[in-house]
Amino acid sequence: MGKGGEKTEQSGECSTKTFGVYTWEEIQKHNLRTDKWLVIERKVYNITEWSKRHPGGTRVITHYAGEDATDAFQAFHPEPDFVRKFLKPLLIGELDPGEPSQDRDKNGEILQDFRQLRETVEKMGLFETNAMFFIMQLGHIILFEILSWLLLYFLGTGWINTLICAVLLTTSQSQAGWLQHDFGHLSVFKKSKWNHLLHKFVIGHIKGASANWWNHRHFQHHAKPNIFKKDPDVNMLHVFVLGKTQPVEYGKKKLKYLPYNHQHEYFFLIGPPLLIPVYFHIQIMHTMISRRDWVDLVWSMTYYIRYFSMYAPFYGVLGSIAFISFVRFLESHWFVWVTQMNHIPMDIDSEKYRDWLTMQLSATCNIEQSAFNDWFSGHLNFQIEHHLFPTMPRHNYWKASPLVKSLCEKHGIHYQEKTLWQGFKDIVR
Repeated sequence: MGKGGEKTEQSGECSTKTFGVYTWEEIQKHNLRTDKWLVIERKVYNITEWSKRHPGGTRVITHYAGEDATDAFQAFHPEPDFVRKFLKPLLIGELDPGEPSQDRDKNGEILQDFRQLRETVEKMGLFETNAMFFIMQLGHIILFEILSWLLLYFLGTGWINTLICAVLLTTSQSQAGWLQHDFGHLSVFKKSKWNHLLHKFVIGHIKGASANWWNHRHFQHHAKPNIFKKDPDVNMLHVFVLGKTQPVEYGKKKLKYLPYNHQHEYFFLIGPPLLIPVYFHIQIMHTMISRRDWVDLVWSMTYYIRYFSMYAPFYGVLGSIAFISFVRFLESHWFVWVTQMNHIPMDIDSEKYRDWLTMQLSATCNIEQSAFNDWFSGHLNFQIEHHLFPTMPRHNYWKASPLVKSLCEKHGIHYQEKTLWQGFKDIVR
């Protein structure tokens, strides 16, 4: 049929269903809050109403309204054939045969090569998880928790013991953060209900946070990394200005909320120290209560019940609050330096509608591999591989890395890898 026309499909003896045939120009108009279409494998779907029920959150799927979402769909869903069942009722048509598979000015050769790379790593078994790896990760987290309590029980609450205990708990909390990140992204066990339960257990019972809150934020970050108004991680609430274009925009609009020429100095006062103990803590509680997420709220309450049961006998209630605040203070530094060294020094800008490979590489860099770097960052030193393949278990990132490097070299895309120290310095820069 001609562009913008319709065609009829007959499936066996089922009733006739009418589909539209659309151009990219037509599809791109449907990117409004009240009118959202997207394309997956040349099929056009109307997600306007269904996006409100999207398990990953309404925002992450809305960010692809009016676009080709094929690579994002593949990246986020470990069982795409199962998810396609939910897409069938949303199907409204397909791309006109004369239209390219990619939208806007995306490079078709890069798209094809990346999809071939994905097929290759799938055939290599790099999306298959080693359950024992994650069991060991959980085991060493619980071990640190137990050691911290035993230290106080047998040796007392002197300041040296308290400091050692705080370091043990900080380590446990930080490593639990990386582990819940794993369970949030991928299926460690074949039955999804166990992955769902373990995610709730680790982030709720061990960390006192919310799985749904994390999913809502983090999936947006992966879908559109370092893109203003789409990636929550670069929404700095006028506290910092990032990238090359935002300072110019603030200058033109004369937005002077803070002395941004000194942000590299006050970063150390309000960035790492306050992110987890203040900003995240308030946001998590507000999100659970305002959205009536009672399940996550109960999980997080089990953390506080356990914590005060363990430490109030040593420090009292007020002392326990001061102690956990100090642990959160330490953990926040660890979290900020690890998560930001891969993204903040990279390109941060408005939406440019890049292909999946180019978009992720422009916003992400790696930190060189070592036993310490792998453990310290929860293998997020391989941030490039993690962003390209979010459902790949972290113990396989190093195997995919040479293949990604080769593809980037072929297309002249910069694959940036640096030392841990250089990563820290670049945050300040």
